[in-house]
Amino acid sequence: MNSKKESSNKSVWLIGSIAAAIAIAAIVAVATQSSSDDVVTGVEEFNSVEVAGNPLPEYSDSASDTAIGMTAPILTGKGFTGNTIVTGPGAPTLLVFLAHWCQYCQREVPLLVQWNRDGLVPSGLDVIAIATSTDPASPNFPPSEWLAREEFPPLWPVMTDSGEKTAANAMGVSGFPFFVLLDSSGKVALRISGEIEMPVLTEQINKALGN
Repeated sequence: MNSKKESSNKSVWLIGSIAAAIAIAAIVAVATQSSSDDVVTGVEEFNSVEVAGNPLPEYSDSASDTAIGMTAPILTGKGFTGNTIVTGPGAPTLLVFLAHWCQYCQREVPLLVQWNRDGLVPSGLDVIAIATSTDPASPNFPPSEWLAREEFPPLWPVMTDSGEKTAANAMGVSGFPFFVLLDSSGKVALRISGEIEMPVLTEQINKALGN
């Protein structure tokens, strides 16, 4: 009698364990699928960019940059989720061109993130990033996931460039990372190509804007 009862209890325990294991596996599968869908669904790594105005000359040397003082073209594009982003007059703006495969950009982004966290961004300066030269066959793709991992400041819009690098070409980008500082009237105050430490960037921005 006790033997039968013990056998019955073992059977119930075994069935319950199997059911629990199946349930846990199902939850893990659903969670994994949901996480994957959240990252991928509705995200566009390329978008068309409209350019209003004349493109800037290609950057070659900061000491003789002929773009300084020129009115920059206005770029109208979209972010990773389709939000519209427009550059133009209004507030001093720093455009930051980044390529996901660029090792120098990969080192610069954490510095920019910390620059913002430390509250060292010059007062009244808007910052807009442009994800450009995107290549699915190159490392660190896609840029949307890269910038999310780095916790890129959510208040800094990120414009996605076209496959033809329309935005980058319009601003005369010649390397990465690339910075274009526009004054409140939309004129070029400064262009910088390559890595830069944040104290130096802050100093150059303030000097170019007359702060």
